[in-house]
Amino acid sequence: MSRSDTMTPGKFSLIPGNLTRFFLLLIIVLLVTLGVMIQSAVNAWLKDKSYQVVDITHAMHKRIDTWRYATWQIYDNIAAATSGNASDGLQETRLKQDVYYLEKPRRKTEALIFGSHDSSTLEMTQRISTYLDTLWGAETVPWSMYYLNGQDNSMILISTLPLKDLSSGFKESTIGSIVDSRRAEMLQQANALDERESFSALRRLAWQNGYYFTLRTTFNQPGHLATVVAFDLPINDLIPPGMPLDSFRLDTDNAQNNLRSTDKESTDSVTINFNSSKIEIASSLNSTGLRLVWQVPFGTLLLETLQNILLPLLLNIGLLALALFGYITFRHQPGRQSDGLAPTGNSNELRVMRAFNEEIVSLLPLGLLVHDQEANRTVLSNKIADHLLPHLNLQNITSMADQHQGVIQATINNELYEIRQFRSQVASRTQIFIIRDQDREVLVNKKLKQAQRLYEKNQQGRAAFMQNIAEALKQPVKALAGEAAALGDKEGNQLADHAEALARLVDEIQLANMLENDSWKGQSTLFSIQDLIDEVVPQVLPVIKRKGLQLLINNHLHANEERHGDRDALLRILLLLIQYAVTTTQIGKITLEVSMDESAEDRLTFRILDTGNGVSNSEIDNLHFPFLNATQGDQYGKANALTFWLCDQLARKLGGHLNIKAREELGTRYSLHVKMAVRAQHEEAEEKLLDDVVAMIDITSSEIRNIVVRQLENWGASCISPDERLLSQEYDLFLTDNPSNLTSSGLLLSDDEAGVRKIGPGQLRVNFNMSNAMQEAILQLIEEQLAQEDVMESPLGGDENAELHASGYYALFVDTVPDDVKRLYTESATSDFAALAQTAHRLKGVFAMLNLVPGKQLCETLEHLIREKDVPGIENYISDIDAYVKSLL
Repeated sequence: MSRSDTMTPGKFSLIPGNLTRFFLLLIIVLLVTLGVMIQSAVNAWLKDKSYQVVDITHAMHKRIDTWRYATWQIYDNIAAATSGNASDGLQETRLKQDVYYLEKPRRKTEALIFGSHDSSTLEMTQRISTYLDTLWGAETVPWSMYYLNGQDNSMILISTLPLKDLSSGFKESTIGSIVDSRRAEMLQQANALDERESFSALRRLAWQNGYYFTLRTTFNQPGHLATVVAFDLPINDLIPPGMPLDSFRLDTDNAQNNLRSTDKESTDSVTINFNSSKIEIASSLNSTGLRLVWQVPFGTLLLETLQNILLPLLLNIGLLALALFGYITFRHQPGRQSDGLAPTGNSNELRVMRAFNEEIVSLLPLGLLVHDQEANRTVLSNKIADHLLPHLNLQNITSMADQHQGVIQATINNELYEIRQFRSQVASRTQIFIIRDQDREVLVNKKLKQAQRLYEKNQQGRAAFMQNIAEALKQPVKALAGEAAALGDKEGNQLADHAEALARLVDEIQLANMLENDSWKGQSTLFSIQDLIDEVVPQVLPVIKRKGLQLLINNHLHANEERHGDRDALLRILLLLIQYAVTTTQIGKITLEVSMDESAEDRLTFRILDTGNGVSNSEIDNLHFPFLNATQGDQYGKANALTFWLCDQLARKLGGHLNIKAREELGTRYSLHVKMAVRAQHEEAEEKLLDDVVAMIDITSSEIRNIVVRQLENWGASCISPDERLLSQEYDLFLTDNPSNLTSSGLLLSDDEAGVRKIGPGQLRVNFNMSNAMQEAILQLIEEQLAQEDVMESPLGGDENAELHASGYYALFVDTVPDDVKRLYTESATSDFAALAQTAHRLKGVFAMLNLVPGKQLCETLEHLIREKDVPGIENYISDIDAYVKSLL
């Protein structure tokens, strides 16, 4: 009994393992059974449907053979037979032009004759209709036959449908279209020399939901046109229930055409194809070159299969759930085994766990001691505890620790130790002691504090060093830059550029040191963002022109909007980012967009986009620490590795941050977010700078057009384009970016001009990115125009008017010239260049006769533009001629 009792725990310990293996095997068997069941059900469904499709093809083949025989009977016997005076009693009714209805006593079939015919055709129609009355007498589905007579090219339609009612009723057009399509098919069949028999695809009779296909047979007659007999063979009665008619179709069977033998028909075959989300089951129609295809969605297959195996499937799923439950339950059940009679595998595991515990205990930096007070023995200890154990009285330590919340201090060999006592929760009489060397901890803490003070001292020393070295270098570098600039030659200019770059770098290092020490103090002022941009553009323009890039400024803020913030910091950020973008961009453009965040009106977003190669991820890491990684460069130098960190720190001082996103070969987007309060705008009805001024905008680039139009509209001007301008509409300013279109006074817009430059009489070249330059150019142009008007209106400047009055042709000038000017507008609107040239030539003669030189020159230039067909230039000069004529009048 004793031996049996000791072995019982070992046996019980094997039960959970065996059960889990059993349940795992059962789960695998159930999964395999489930798969086999579903596969068998799918195969059975496919086989059943395949048999049905084969039965349908057998019935269709039988029907085709039957009506092949009927076709030959009709042609050889019925149509070719002659009867004496049988046609005397026949009557036909003319329904409409070339459509005749055969009157007959038996009404199983009705006949229509299309086209001109004689009595023999009428008699043949009677015989064929009587023959088909017998064949179709017991049929309930609609049948039809078409007979294209080669003798007189008439068409006979015999059908079980009420043809007379359909022809005269609302389906008349449908019957006519069906007959026309059949005639076209039969004529095509008659012209095919190598095709004696053909079949159509499945068709649907709309008003009766009848599906059918057409069998066409050609009979050649010497000396006459070919005769074609066609039967519409229905299939509604051949399709079993449950198979929708619209899922069937007839296709050409290429395999049957290639393998068909004249001696022996090919055996029945069925193919199953999985096409996208549908299943196609196809069976060949022997001796026809066709195959019947039944197409069914996968959902139908799954639904019908699940319906067939629903009960066994649910039973299998239930057994699978029970097996999973048993496997999970017994797998997590703790094993019951005795300490002394554990299996060999578990004892090995216990030895491994004990070795792990001993290794962990030995590596602890503290003294660990586990003591059993009942047995007065040490259960577990490490080397530190073993070294101190001979000097410890555990009984006294236990009693003292109970009086002082489990913590006491003891001195051993003039060393101070802290001993913490814990009672084991597993064994109540077992005590756990943790011994810490207080002297060593104090020493470590002193070293840590000393290291921290040394680190802080080094930080302060490094900051002071950077500050002092920057101050020491600043003055020599400025002196070097001044001396280089004084040289004046080319080498001196290069030396001055290098010295200026070095001075700028020293200044940036000094600023970075101040930002890091938190000694930088900003100065907030009230300033205009547009004025700031006008200051940025001239400073970055030389480096942009040097690389041949294009600069675009899109300021979406309101005109004259002012913000309160650190202007110098924002200016430095924009300059640094644009200079970095120029260095990393080899070709293309750099765009600066300024907008206000929709979430808060005091938050501004500056986006700088370039079309360069895109900065790398390692360069973006410089955002968090300066000079961390190398930067890109061009033929003029490398990009500044301090830029990103410096701009981000300044942006944070301004209440925002810097975000950089780059895509390889597409460019980089720098998004600068800052917080600057907007000054409250007082709504005053003040007159804007360009109120009542109309500006003609002839700009090719849509981006430049948007920038210029936004500026002009902010100043109160009205903008029109050559396409929107009316013929007689006048304008005050003309702005274009195409030098060839600047034929008269106006502004030539550019992105590389330093400001405003005069290029001709009344013609200025201006940088559209600079608002102040645009204002200056527009005002200068308006002043010149006003001065010219004053000269023309003054008595001293009216020599031409006086000469015109003195010539005696003033009345004739008033009667003819204004009409010719109106004619110029009309002919320009219709693009009649020939008439336009004649009118311009006639006006030139009038001006030459009256010695009006400006008018003559305007007409000569207009003739030149007419020969080149320059429509915008023509419109501009017609306006100039009109203005000149009005000034004379």
